Amino acid sequence: AISFCISNPVDLILMDIQMPVMDGFVATQKIKNHAPYIPVIAQTSFAMNEDKQKCFEAGCDDYITKPLNLRNLLYKIDKCLKIKIS
Repeated sequence: AISFCISNPVDLILMDIQMPVMDGFVATQKIKNHAPYIPVIAQTSFAMNEDKQKCFEAGCDDYITKPLNLRNLLYKIDKCLKIKIS
């Protein structure tokens, strides 16, 4: 996924934080090192303020908790894409 995002045009990434091989924090950092212009929205079941802060420290542009609320997700996607276009 990291190689794909770096090598192909991607408008936005929905990053799961809990993944088996490489967590979303490391994956986001690697992507942002090569393509800082791609907005990343963290998706996680972690809902504590410390978890949210850790997502932003890793380079995520926004954060949403699971279970996902569709209206909230669409709002965050819209916000990230408007910032990218500006």
